[in-house]
Amino acid sequence: MTKKRELPQILSSEICAKSRFFAIEQVKLRFSNGVERDYERMKGGGHGAVMVVPMLDDNTMLLINEYCCGTHSYELGFPKGLIDPGESPIEAANRELKEEIGYGAKQFVALKSLAMAPTYFGSSMHIFLASELYAEKLQGDEPEPLDVINWSLGDSDQLLEHDDFNDARCVAALLLAKKVLAKKAIS
Repeated sequence: MTKKRELPQILSSEICAKSRFFAIEQVKLRFSNGVERDYERMKGGGHGAVMVVPMLDDNTMLLINEYCCGTHSYELGFPKGLIDPGESPIEAANRELKEEIGYGAKQFVALKSLAMAPTYFGSSMHIFLASELYAEKLQGDEPEPLDVINWSLGDSDQLLEHDDFNDARCVAALLLAKKVLAKKAIS
């Protein structure tokens, strides 16, 4: 168990670079031992994000194949997106499902909220397991239709080895979902 530490004092902060998606903030800190240091971080400006592991049935997950600009590749992953102002994480998760895979869900289980690169980025992603899916399509903001892929939960080891399944958040979501689903299967 780690002991609770005193947070550094923020002496100053200012935006030093900005794009339409990101703001980089320079933060001057004083630690409890008196050491002062400048840090830079991507300033979180939104309400966080969601990722959903949708279960079509007890053994079938739905994945998407989506273009990822950061790696300039198509990647397999789970539906995800930002939480809009005024939305709860579950509402955002259900909206993203409808936009990206054409299903809503009646049942959501919160798996975990993950920090995304907490050393440099002040944002979190809420991971959900979704079941009791029903067909409903909403218009999303994707530039092209997403491929929806059925994947057997029993073949999740092959998914982990798949060349196009690389997003660490998706790997974490899969492992968290498998843990919950294994407990459900036992009861």
